[in-house]
Amino acid sequence: MTSLTVTMKGQVTLKRELLQHLGIKPGDRIALDKLPGGELRVRAEQPAGTIETFIGRHAGKVKKPLTLDEMNEIAAAGWAGKR
Repeated sequence: MTSLTVTMKGQVTLKRELLQHLGIKPGDRIALDKLPGGELRVRAEQPAGTIETFIGRHAGKVKKPLTLDEMNEIAAAGWAGKR
């Protein structure tokens, strides 16, 4: 078991081996769930994307907009492991 020291500000630093075990890299977020008995569950938080960030990320990179049918074909191919 790993133990951590709490600073005067109430902060703790997770050791590199724990972060690697969770698959957390710099800039990633950590989620904590409160459990009964004063326990916490620590896990890597899954990024939540929004349509605004998606559009902003791809703005100006496409010459002609895709149709819904083309988007559906691309999504289906991705789920099938073809892309």
